[in-house]
Amino acid sequence: MTLMTLLYLLAGLVLLVAGAEVLVRGASKLAARFGIPPLIIGLTVVAFGTSAPETAVSVQAALNGSGDLAIGNVVGSNIANVLLILGVTALIAPLIVSRQLIRLDVPIMIGSSLLVFAMAWDGSLSRLDGALLFIGILIYTAFLIISSRKEKPAAADDQFNREYGQTEPSKPYAWLVDTALIVVGLVLLVSGSNFLVEGAISLARSLGLSELVIGLTVVAVGTSLPELATSVMAALKGERDIAVGNIVGSNIFNLLCVLGLAALVSPSAIPVAANALAFDFPVMIAVAIACLPIFFNGYCINRWEGAVFIGYYALYTLYLISHSNAAPWFNAFQTAMYSFVLPLTALTLLVIGYRAWQRQR
Repeated sequence: MTLMTLLYLLAGLVLLVAGAEVLVRGASKLAARFGIPPLIIGLTVVAFGTSAPETAVSVQAALNGSGDLAIGNVVGSNIANVLLILGVTALIAPLIVSRQLIRLDVPIMIGSSLLVFAMAWDGSLSRLDGALLFIGILIYTAFLIISSRKEKPAAADDQFNREYGQTEPSKPYAWLVDTALIVVGLVLLVSGSNFLVEGAISLARSLGLSELVIGLTVVAVGTSLPELATSVMAALKGERDIAVGNIVGSNIFNLLCVLGLAALVSPSAIPVAANALAFDFPVMIAVAIACLPIFFNGYCINRWEGAVFIGYYALYTLYLISHSNAAPWFNAFQTAMYSFVLPLTALTLLVIGYRAWQRQR
């Protein structure tokens, strides 16, 4: 690893942490001033802003004809968002899950995952596919904003005062300062991600990894670091609606907007690798579906569940790297995954979901 690569990685991490701090502060204060629930801010402004690196990478990759990188970035980011980022955030502080997430947003995330998989089943994403996906994100965003204004609870102002300390009258034009904080935070996040991804890609290529694996791992984690920094910072501040809503909103945004824009601007249909259809897309869908019983179980993500998420992400990454490098122990590892780990996981999720459903009756 060269000195320049190390500098890129370090600069990226510093900018990401600073950007996350500024963004969460601006977004939460803006939510308090305008009476918008923090969950909606997390699902829209914060989620969309922290997905800007995924947008930049996938759109540029599509323009350059690098379909594997564009697809791998989105699929890998969605897997990393749930398993790695929610896992790390839950280890720091158990996360409270809003009922709206379970009733509306997680099902939309699952539906969007299945929709993209169905569109990609023929081996490509066309411009028509991209247009339909992009229309989907416009409808979803409009619905969130309208419903949040109509269904605002009467005690919302008290909630914001308790949570964010907005007990004093705000100064004139204070919202402009909060908006500026959001903009500065987004700029820092995008700049940090660009530095980090450039250094990470250089490192990965020196290890001889394929473009698809680079997209699914190095680039996906690199562009997901804004979500990690933002969710961790929100959890530390006690803004847990933003922490969880940011992840779910980012995944929806990645599928509908990022892939939609990439397919729209691509000179031709974006090819989807057979390996991605056979393994990575199903993993992404399975991870999205697994959120329902985990979130529904007490409306909380506990520390032990966060540790399990991280463990599964480690197994997923190990699978990708060992398959790419044709490791001699790969067949045994694959057999263990399909014969024991995955069936046991499915059974555990069914039991957790059933017990949670029984408690709600």
